[in-house]
Amino acid sequence: MKPIDPNAFDRKQAEAAKPIPPQVAHMIRAQMNRGDWLILGILALIWGGAFFFIGVAVRHVQPLTYVWLRLTIAAAAMWSFLYFKGHRLDLPRSAWGSILLLALLNNALPFTLFGWGQTHIASGLASILNATTPIWGVVVAHFLTHDERMSPRKIAGVLLGFGGVATMIGPSLLSSLGTSGLAQLACVTASLSYALAAVWARRFRRQGISPLSVTTGQLTAGALMMLPMSLFIDRPWTHAFPPLTAWGAIVALALLCTAFGYVLYFRLIETSGATNALLVTLLVPPVAILLGALFLDEVLAPQDFLGLGLIALGLAAIDGRLLSLFAEKRRLPREA
Repeated sequence: MKPIDPNAFDRKQAEAAKPIPPQVAHMIRAQMNRGDWLILGILALIWGGAFFFIGVAVRHVQPLTYVWLRLTIAAAAMWSFLYFKGHRLDLPRSAWGSILLLALLNNALPFTLFGWGQTHIASGLASILNATTPIWGVVVAHFLTHDERMSPRKIAGVLLGFGGVATMIGPSLLSSLGTSGLAQLACVTASLSYALAAVWARRFRRQGISPLSVTTGQLTAGALMMLPMSLFIDRPWTHAFPPLTAWGAIVALALLCTAFGYVLYFRLIETSGATNALLVTLLVPPVAILLGALFLDEVLAPQDFLGLGLIALGLAAIDGRLLSLFAEKRRLPREA
């Protein structure tokens, strides 16, 4: 009888088994494609009106209570969407610690700081300070990621964009930068918090968690975070019931600017990275001004168009495609 090789069965089983596909690491696009730019534009339109809605809300509702209402309505909307679509939250227990930190950095802290800040300074000034987020984002991403390093081109582009925002708001508003220092510092701190949150949110793509689940989880955690703060600090039952205008502004902020906006935002972070996603903050002030001109008969001044040009140059510098195109055209005659 022919002896049986003890390793023969193992070899046969290995040959019959399907090969294990290699794991492909998710790559962040340094240059955004058309789909990414479309999402960025939609986010700019959605968040361009957010400062107006915040200004209406905090006139009648205390900042902590306004944030709790905004997050609670937004979270309820996301849970309803999941239910009617037949989806599950799909957040593993190990991810909830990261979700709690994301809710603090991306919702509870910046929403509260901007809400309180806009009770002391103008919405336009708050939007300028919010536009420092990409500047913070370039620095934060450089130190906390391995694939979004700072470069002279990115720094120059962000500074050009911020210069455009400042130009559009106007020197008269910028002259008030020396007043209400604490409110301005609160808005700058909120912008830094947004930048940290954008980098922190990258981890959920590696864990295979969808933007829908991340959005629902962070809004739920943020609402639970803000509930005791609203009850013990603002004591909302001691204040007058808000008018319909305030409720309309809070609902618009919750459903449009928060729930829907964050789904798009996290999808953009997945594909283009934190630095590119934060460019939306540069587009928010000019979009708000353009919407005012279109629907409120507001007249655009020459500096508005100059600001738009600077912002366009800044975005082009950060994206890099136009610079690469010009460099390629300059090389072609030499090679010929």
